[in-house]
Amino acid sequence: MDSDEMRRAIVRIAHEIIEKNKGAERIVIVGIRRRGVPMAQRLADAVRQIENVDPPVGSLDIALYRDDLTLRQPIVGPTDIKFSIDGRVVVLADDVFFTGRTTRAALDALMDLGRPSAIQMAVLVDRGHRELPIRPDYVGKNVPTARTESIEVRIQPTDDEDVVYLVKDAGAPSEV
Repeated sequence: MDSDEMRRAIVRIAHEIIEKNKGAERIVIVGIRRRGVPMAQRLADAVRQIENVDPPVGSLDIALYRDDLTLRQPIVGPTDIKFSIDGRVVVLADDVFFTGRTTRAALDALMDLGRPSAIQMAVLVDRGHRELPIRPDYVGKNVPTARTESIEVRIQPTDDEDVVYLVKDAGAPSEV
């Protein structure tokens, strides 16, 4: 995906969120740190342009909720949610959906912060390989991958460009 394809996917997801929720008045958007945060901000910007509603945006660090803590020492970053999620529709945003484990950790973290009326998931790329019965509600692009391949998302301002690469078996990345 190049920057134009990424922008179009985010605008389409924003339209889908608005349609599914019959407007944007009840939604809040929370990005999973790191690359889910700029994704959340872009979704909020698109919702604002479409509906003239300014949804609250926050960031969620899930390091302490991961189920692979025994494999590595977690680097904990800030969670920045300055609004109540009680009774709201929380749209979790992330760059890539893979096994479902990151989303499971995010769900646990959110439930410690309040009781939303619903939680929905928006991702830029769904690459398959579920390990848990979790799936995103909104997907920018489905990219079936082999286990030996990976998806690399670069998104500003975290990175210096807006692009999504498919990295094949430790080879050179190619745009998806």
